[in-house]
Amino acid sequence: MHYGYIGLGNLGGHLANSLLRAGFKVTVHDKDRSLADRLIAAGATWADSAADVAKAVDHVITCLPSPAVSELVLRQMLPSMKKGSSWIETSTLGRDDILRLGAIAGEQGVRMMELPVTGGVHLAARGEITMLAGGDDDLFALHKPALEAMGNQIFHMGPLGCASIIKVITNMLAFIHLKACGEALMLAKRGGLDLGQAWHAIKASSGNSFVHETEGALILNGSYDIAFNIDLALKDLGFALQFGREFGVPLDLAGATEQTYVAARAAYGGTAQSPMIAKLLEDLLGTDLRAPGFPARLE
Repeated sequence: MHYGYIGLGNLGGHLANSLLRAGFKVTVHDKDRSLADRLIAAGATWADSAADVAKAVDHVITCLPSPAVSELVLRQMLPSMKKGSSWIETSTLGRDDILRLGAIAGEQGVRMMELPVTGGVHLAARGEITMLAGGDDDLFALHKPALEAMGNQIFHMGPLGCASIIKVITNMLAFIHLKACGEALMLAKRGGLDLGQAWHAIKASSGNSFVHETEGALILNGSYDIAFNIDLALKDLGFALQFGREFGVPLDLAGATEQTYVAARAAYGGTAQSPMIAKLLEDLLGTDLRAPGFPARLE
């Protein structure tokens, strides 16, 4: 199968590269042409527009920053997409946006599958990210080989719209864990502990989490560079709180965490790295959370 891939940023570029490594034919596009250079060197074909991608391929995958951009790209693609082809959207969108955009695609004979991913950019680079699919059973079966090329744990969550709910839940948990991680590390530091040793002790304890192991290490390095920014975190927390209102579930921790991210955006800007919510505590207390031997980026 010949796939198009539109959106080659921190995440999309790695996913497109995984398809190439697995032997798929891939045509790519991004508003920043330079992001395609390494993919073209690996065998991808460049297209000058989203419409040109849609003309050239069997199915299109997108990885885009917002519902508005997803809709813009979809409307650019649709006139050129083949009837019965698929649009696979890996962006984290709200369920209502997914259903609305799926209906727009369906009116033109194009079937949509949502495919948000989770686990971090470093796992996407290794082809080991977790993929959360939503859509018809036969569509999932059709694209499963491509999904297996991009990720190593794949969950078909149900019909269109289901994957957006679980993705928001997983991100909500990650942001809450990150807030807790920063507070725990600060307790260790102010308690006079060796922070590196404390990090390892937490990792080996019942208090461990994936976020502690990954983003906690980047806090201790001081880079905070998880390749995911505060604006994106606030977008996803907004989706979570919206689901809480819709489903009648009080989300006290998510609400408090959202306010921490609002404060971090005011202090450092929306494009600052998500783990910089820990820096709010560092700045407040005049106490840094550095320890030697921790990485600046996750590999």
